[in-house]
Amino acid sequence: MGKPLTEQELHNLAMNHVGKELEERGYEFIAVNSKLKKHPQFVCVDKDNQYYFVIVKVAILPDNPNNYDVVWMESFKKHARDNNAKVLYAGVGIGNIDGETSHIYLDEEYLLEYSGIRLVETNLN
Repeated sequence: MGKPLTEQELHNLAMNHVGKELEERGYEFIAVNSKLKKHPQFVCVDKDNQYYFVIVKVAILPDNPNNYDVVWMESFKKHARDNNAKVLYAGVGIGNIDGETSHIYLDEEYLLEYSGIRLVETNLN
């Protein structure tokens, strides 16, 4: 059996999945931050020069990767508005194929729950 992935390695794995989708969608990377709990993970620009702050959250299955702290997100949305950027959110669920209580190991198969990147409205409530 291999080495269990650390929290940082799981985060990097999630970022790899999201980064590939951003590339496929044609976004250009301006900055990448892979440190845990530092946001955004990606700063991108589209073909129209619109900036995007991309937040990546990894969750260990069966936790729902699409849930986020709504109060914190409000302050982040303000940061995006102040910088004329839009916010994209990508929740990535990762789990061991052998069950919920097992670790995810380096170089072994894993479960992936990923429904893609979604736009978070930044308009004032």
